[in-house]
Amino acid sequence: MIKVLHLITGLSVGGAETMLFKLLSQTDRNGFEPEVLSLTDIGPIGERIRGLGVPVDALRMPPGRPSPIALLRFARRLRYRPPDIIQTWMYHADLVGAVGATLAGGIPTVWNIRHTNISPQANKRTHIWTARVCALMSHRLPKRIICNSETSRQEHIKLGYAAGKMQVIPNGFDLATFKPDAAARRSVCQELQISEQSLLIGLVARFDRQKDHHTFVQAAERLKSLHHVRFLLCGDGISGQNEKLVQWINRAGIQDRCHLLGRRDDIPRLTAALEIATSSSVGEAFSNAIGEAMACAVPCAVTDVGDSAWIVGDTGRVVRPADAEALAKSWLDLIEIGEKRRRELGLAARRRVEENFNLPNIVRRYENLYEEIAGDRCADLQGSLTR
Repeated sequence: MIKVLHLITGLSVGGAETMLFKLLSQTDRNGFEPEVLSLTDIGPIGERIRGLGVPVDALRMPPGRPSPIALLRFARRLRYRPPDIIQTWMYHADLVGAVGATLAGGIPTVWNIRHTNISPQANKRTHIWTARVCALMSHRLPKRIICNSETSRQEHIKLGYAAGKMQVIPNGFDLATFKPDAAARRSVCQELQISEQSLLIGLVARFDRQKDHHTFVQAAERLKSLHHVRFLLCGDGISGQNEKLVQWINRAGIQDRCHLLGRRDDIPRLTAALEIATSSSVGEAFSNAIGEAMACAVPCAVTDVGDSAWIVGDTGRVVRPADAEALAKSWLDLIEIGEKRRRELGLAARRRVEENFNLPNIVRRYENLYEEIAGDRCADLQGSLTR
């Protein structure tokens, strides 16, 4: 049995957190014993992971500020309850995990990188600083570095990360959970109190500068003469209490077209109700929301960031980031091709997910890596005993 400790920066709703949940939901419990530790708090994804029967705990560090006391507490925990492997998720956890594993005697550590854009315009200063420190440490501390996109791998090599340790394992999607569902459309239209003849364009993303909701709203403004088009937005911070977002929407004159649903637990239903899914991100390695929409057979219009263009392939539309005019034109193109052609594109998108991003196959790639590292460690220990 291989004991794997997953160390993650936090367990709120986000791409890394969601992928961790999906990985644990299909991890082979006969071969692996997983545990999750958050640097900050447990959050909603942490509660969902507990529902899988996986232990979850938190170090309660202040967000964005690693605590030396908490780091020592973490190292002491590792010495008393050492896992076979530490899998870290995101920069701050990569840093804390590698240092803690070293202090505890050199537990093998695997980093997980899920960013492409670390520019000052799209990131906090502490975020950039942590990524650069990790680049220096990457040559000595982690055994492997997983990137969830090829673009992310290339960008981090440019930043100075150890190229020989890096490999790509993309996000995976549960095709039994995310699937076409005609009933979802009817129920969502009833919930929103709109006609079933409405055409729903959706953005599933937390309110964050990387997701670029401003460009989404500006693109939506360009389609306001199409009275049957509606815009569904959900995610953390997407509500009527978000003054900045509401101001953008009011300024665009589309307040009667936008449905701000906040954080939701029924993303498969909402996604399956869309005619067009979109990503307006200026920074994205591998969008979970786009993969989920494709699994639901919904054609996608995405910005050309990270691996988005490769993920979508010829099943949707790809435009420059931060270009509201281009994004609006991509939506209009998908509207004008008609329902039959959109359905064909959607089914092609689902086949693409089946072939490239089916969750059981992705989980097995993680497990194969853990088995390899655990095997190497056993060989090293046996070698040291015989010397």
